[in-house]
Amino acid sequence: QVQLVESGGGLVQAGGSLRLSCTASGRTLSVYTLAWFRKAPGREREFVASAATTWNGFSPSYADSVKGRFTISRDNAKNTVYLQMSSLKPEDTAVYYCNADRGVLGSVPYWGQGTQVTVSS
Repeated sequence: QVQLVESGGGLVQAGGSLRLSCTASGRTLSVYTLAWFRKAPGREREFVASAATTWNGFSPSYADSVKGRFTISRDNAKNTVYLQMSSLKPEDTAVYYCNADRGVLGSVPYWGQGTQVTVSS
């Protein structure tokens, strides 16, 4: 069993920055793809960024809407994934969820409880 806990959300003005953290407990997630999703009010949950593990580190991927502004990173020693968010826009306002996915047959993804990010204009 894996538990994911997000932190770092809050209220920030447009153009500001926040850094989200997601720390896992229950097992080591070094072989899992770790990702961030978000759900804005009245909208479907959408992919934000992911960090797939590789032999020498990880391979990041980003939604077009956040490229150049958000940076995902992971620290396997701390069992933590981060999302550094810069140049925040009001449309970034959402509940941000951490996701961990082993990506093999029969596995189930894990989700955190979410952390609220509100960007004021």
